[in-house]
Amino acid sequence: MSKASHKGIKLQVVDDRPLTPCCPGEQPAVSPVNISEANWVVGQLETNTGPVYRVATALDRSDLWGAVKARWGVGRMNYTVPPGLYAIGAPDENAAVLVSANYKLSFDSLRRELSGLNLWLLVLDTNGINVWCAAGKGSFGTAEVARMVGRTGLARLVSHRTLILPQLAAPGVAAHEVRRRCGFNVVYGPVRAADLPAFLRAGNKADAAMRRPSFTLRDRLVLTPLELTSLIKPLSGFALFLFLLNLSAALLKGNPLALLPLLGHTIDHLVPFVVAVLVGAVLVPALLPYLPGRALAWKGLVLGVLWAFAYTALTPGAESWLRNTAHFLIIPSITAFIGLNFTGSTTYTSLSDVIKETKIAFPLIAMAAGLGLIALVAAYFV
Repeated sequence: MSKASHKGIKLQVVDDRPLTPCCPGEQPAVSPVNISEANWVVGQLETNTGPVYRVATALDRSDLWGAVKARWGVGRMNYTVPPGLYAIGAPDENAAVLVSANYKLSFDSLRRELSGLNLWLLVLDTNGINVWCAAGKGSFGTAEVARMVGRTGLARLVSHRTLILPQLAAPGVAAHEVRRRCGFNVVYGPVRAADLPAFLRAGNKADAAMRRPSFTLRDRLVLTPLELTSLIKPLSGFALFLFLLNLSAALLKGNPLALLPLLGHTIDHLVPFVVAVLVGAVLVPALLPYLPGRALAWKGLVLGVLWAFAYTALTPGAESWLRNTAHFLIIPSITAFIGLNFTGSTTYTSLSDVIKETKIAFPLIAMAAGLGLIALVAAYFV
């Protein structure tokens, strides 16, 4: 036996070696001991396999603040809930079983739509990754579904043999293998958690609208804060690089080494690149449906070239031909690279397209950026 804890919740966990078919003698994966700090737990439900957490369906301030921090990359990789079996309301042996990921944002998005329902919620260990990405990476997969069914003793808890999985988990799960390994049939629920109550009322049937993923402006911009946060360090490093170039040029030319003028020149030279980051992280996803082409790196490239032209037009004669050349090479490289980062979070592409685009686009981006840096360095000394 091993012990683990998560945010004040002490868990008793059985041996975590991979399991195959569900065994009648399997013990529950999670037995609550201390839930004093678990704001999303509202009690325990006694079952024939032991006590199970009852989960709140209303989100409180700490949940909302946690979501804000996760969106900005603060504690993102640790924003999880312990995998295991949970109860919504007061489910019995006939209650439906929903399956989700242990990324807290996914967990919260699901439970807040289930008010007034009595359900079982089986949370897989996806290493804190959301359903869609986890399915692509394999952590929300056939083996993990069968393993958690076995570890929680679900077969002894419910009289039916049906698991309702998110539709976006389908790429990672082979339904026939789940049935072979643990005896449970897989039914895919709607794309949006908000449609689950209607789906359940219809006897686990989804209409065409429930199967169609939406990709609104809000959906496209939801990852922008995380993208911006991840670029702070490289942008800071680039700012230091520009400062050192200004300092070196001043030394070679015998100019006075005054700190404020050096900082002023550095900020002036940094502006087009900072705007390029904003163009890539904000305008690329916002304008995604309207930009030409299918590849996201290409869409980023288009906006980068437009910004390079705009910056040149806004500063006529202010820059040398070498610096302008550097701008036309580096700026589109930045926006294309950021656009490429969005390949895993859109409905505009597929896994095979992402692999193909990455193999083609990344070397070209790296080459253009490298040539641009050479031109940029030369602009300070030629």
